[in-house]
Amino acid sequence: MKVSIPPTYEGPKIDAHSHIGRFGSWAGLESTADELIEQMRLYNVSKSVLFYFQNDEVKRAVEKYPRELVGYVWPNPNEGEKALDLVKRALNEWKFKGIKLHPLIHAFLPNDEIVHPIMEEARRAKVPVAIHSGHPPFSLPWSIGELAENFRDVTIIMLHMGHGHGVYIQAAINTARRLDNIYLETSGMPMHTKIKEAIRLLGDNRVMYGSDTPFHEPAVEIQRICSADLNSSELERVFYSNAKEVLRL
Repeated sequence: MKVSIPPTYEGPKIDAHSHIGRFGSWAGLESTADELIEQMRLYNVSKSVLFYFQNDEVKRAVEKYPRELVGYVWPNPNEGEKALDLVKRALNEWKFKGIKLHPLIHAFLPNDEIVHPIMEEARRAKVPVAIHSGHPPFSLPWSIGELAENFRDVTIIMLHMGHGHGVYIQAAINTARRLDNIYLETSGMPMHTKIKEAIRLLGDNRVMYGSDTPFHEPAVEIQRICSADLNSSELERVFYSNAKEVLRL
């Protein structure tokens, strides 16, 4: 094992995963758009991808901070046409830049037929779909891979790249290696070594930084990437360019 002081990254960042709103029950967390903006300035984050299951709150936040915040719509596919109408309105009228799906919270498998109309809308609008990963039974990397295989022309961002379980982390990397429309996002994934492994196997253009704030502290999420033994070009791509390209910013 090489022992050294990890580098820092002082350049601008795009946070591919952030929240506002109140998360009760086990989480007991709350964050406002103003607090997010203050945090972004502290960590030199130029833009944050924002989603919350109360989509109107995201809309108001993006309207207040249009230069800093990028809205993703968060539908519940179990709601059928209502969910699809929400997606269309958010992408067409609100000018949101992507779609967030959370199979665990809303209890559906990623490749269930109820998800396909939303994916077809993502295809039509040419926007990415971010999907929570790492928790059985609904959000495992293999299941997300099945969806990615059916929609090879839609960019899928696997949030947390498998999360906290080593088997799921490896599965996230392996699934993305097999399917080049899957990108990996790093928040909440504890193994800095797997960030380096993902870049070596997938290339430096398919891994991106996310904080998952307020669930995780950006200082920790940033330092994990800085500890992954990446060169300066790779750090720049993970922290900034990859998200910029996917979002066409």
